[in-house]
Amino acid sequence: MPNIDNRPRLRSVATLVFALFSTTLMSVARAQDAQPIEDPLPADAQGDMLATVVVTAPAVTGPLEVKLNPKAAQQPLPANDGASFLKTVPGMNVIRKGGTDGDPVFRGMAGSRLNILIDGEQILGGCGGRMDPPTAYIFPDAYDRVTVLKGPQSVVHGPASAGVVLFERRHEPFDEVALRLNSALTIAGFDRFDGFIDIKGGNNRVYAEGIVTHAKSGDYKDGNGDTVHSRYKRDSATAIVGVTPDENTRIELSAIRSDAEAAYADRGMDGSKFARENIGFKFEKRKISEVLDKLEASVYYNYVDHVMDSYSLRTPPANPMASNPDRKTTGGRFALSLLPSTATSLTIGADQQSNTHRGRSGGPSWSTEYYRYKPRVTDARFRNVGVFSELTWYADDADRVVSGLRLDLWRAKDERPGSATANNNRSETLRSGFIRYERDYKGGTAYVGLGHSERAPDFWEAINKESTSGTSAFNAIEPEKTTQLDLGASYRFGSWQGFASLFYSKVNDFILIHSRYAKPAGTATVARNIDATTWGGEAGVNYSFAHGLKAGASVAYVHGHNDSDHHALGQIPPLEGRFTLDWAHGPWSAGALWRVVAAQNHYAVNEGNIVGQDVGKSGGFGVFSLNAGYRVNKNAQISFGVDNLFNKTYAEFISKSGADVAGYEQTTRVNEPGRTAWARAQIGF
Repeated sequence: MPNIDNRPRLRSVATLVFALFSTTLMSVARAQDAQPIEDPLPADAQGDMLATVVVTAPAVTGPLEVKLNPKAAQQPLPANDGASFLKTVPGMNVIRKGGTDGDPVFRGMAGSRLNILIDGEQILGGCGGRMDPPTAYIFPDAYDRVTVLKGPQSVVHGPASAGVVLFERRHEPFDEVALRLNSALTIAGFDRFDGFIDIKGGNNRVYAEGIVTHAKSGDYKDGNGDTVHSRYKRDSATAIVGVTPDENTRIELSAIRSDAEAAYADRGMDGSKFARENIGFKFEKRKISEVLDKLEASVYYNYVDHVMDSYSLRTPPANPMASNPDRKTTGGRFALSLLPSTATSLTIGADQQSNTHRGRSGGPSWSTEYYRYKPRVTDARFRNVGVFSELTWYADDADRVVSGLRLDLWRAKDERPGSATANNNRSETLRSGFIRYERDYKGGTAYVGLGHSERAPDFWEAINKESTSGTSAFNAIEPEKTTQLDLGASYRFGSWQGFASLFYSKVNDFILIHSRYAKPAGTATVARNIDATTWGGEAGVNYSFAHGLKAGASVAYVHGHNDSDHHALGQIPPLEGRFTLDWAHGPWSAGALWRVVAAQNHYAVNEGNIVGQDVGKSGGFGVFSLNAGYRVNKNAQISFGVDNLFNKTYAEFISKSGADVAGYEQTTRVNEPGRTAWARAQIGF
């Protein structure tokens, strides 16, 4: 459909709503004498986070662990999805496709190599072109804490080779009848408007919570002033009820519904529907006995219904088409936390996940081939059952050893009608494990760990790709096996604090996605196994000056090599540095962020992962951003800023290629947004 420029009207509405919100904020803030806006980090990890209005770098809270506050304002201001929220983590990148729904990449690894859990649950997208990765269904404001675990150094959250990202809600018990509220309103350039409200009430026996989010944005412009096909709209609603029969027991039922639409600058279709339905149940019992410290059990149901088409959000082509995949994922988890001795803690448990993928396609509603008139056809089923055990042994007050073992039984069935492997079944036994030594010293912690993880091919590799010798990769590719060494340290000495983490990884049977692969019948996109090596790491340092001034710097680098073909490994981001300067005095704060990215001359054209493949080398760039904030009182704060202050035109190396969209300028890669001003107001009491 032709674009309609409604920016002036939306800008006026946004300005009015913001003014009303600010007035309400002031009156509520003055009227309430309650607790401050809560930071989701544990007390020992907060440090000076409560004084930070705008976050430009997250806290490193332990060996191989980074924690973030999803309710705090960030710079750069993230899109309203889980992937862009993670961009402040050193080593984390996002594959740009449009204004939202990019794929997160950690240390050059994307897709199923990075395990994304949402309150302990998995959401698996339906789109064969990765319009809807798991993070597309995440509204960061609706969660209380985000944790990034680096490398194969944990087994309790499922198999993961690159790492694990946990989006979690935190339950705060009520001692008496009470009501809690968290809310935020964000407006920004390109007609962006976000709203969020979280209301929770209860007493010491029962509680209920409601969360509503809304976000929308128009097409953004790059530094050249060229409009990028990128607008989106997202909504979600969450309801939670729980009972706490005593202070050590919690039973909780939750339900979520969400939907969205998003335009894409990298392909010939857009996402006109991203519907999600979720039901979750959790049971938790603490302090059962001297040995049994905690029992956890949960089950969940997630269903996504996705529509991509070539006509809803763009000028229709001569032959408009739509595709309507869906995916149902069910799962559960059971875990026991034990204290066998004063020097030992042990977690044992099991988890299970099953998912079914279906699809149908056809024309728009005015076509005789309207897709909604067609039956859905199942094309794949997957099932995984895992058992795990993780042990921590405290040798003394300073030294400890953490280790874990995991076994997964993976099953899959190809149900594609007419496939060369139709009705074939496949099973794999996957083994994972790690051991890590940690030592505390005055001001910090040092660690060294060795981990191994095995990963079965996912839907996009086994079902959605061909093999090098046939039309189906279902039986042709082996599980991926990653063995990785991790070491590092964190420290805090006087005014100095910092961290460093290094890794070296050997991957046998790495599942490479190779587009335009030459076959006798022509070219195709295939999945094939190679051996690969990756190494690199992240480091950061902060120094606190007098008068509330603090400077920081961080660097992230990863190098990837295709050992089988003797050239670069595809989709590996270049060297990146971040430099920050922050000031805080009383209720006021201000900061600057300078992000510098090197050129990438180490690439492999047409090779990469399920999200994208390399298109060639890229140039380096630097982006400068400013922010400021004012904490009205304990209950309210305002923050604002400008991203890409100098209106730099640039694209990330791992961005998708720009597509030819009618009415828009085609680019080699999807360019990032140009200068963007934003403001955010928050109330909590």
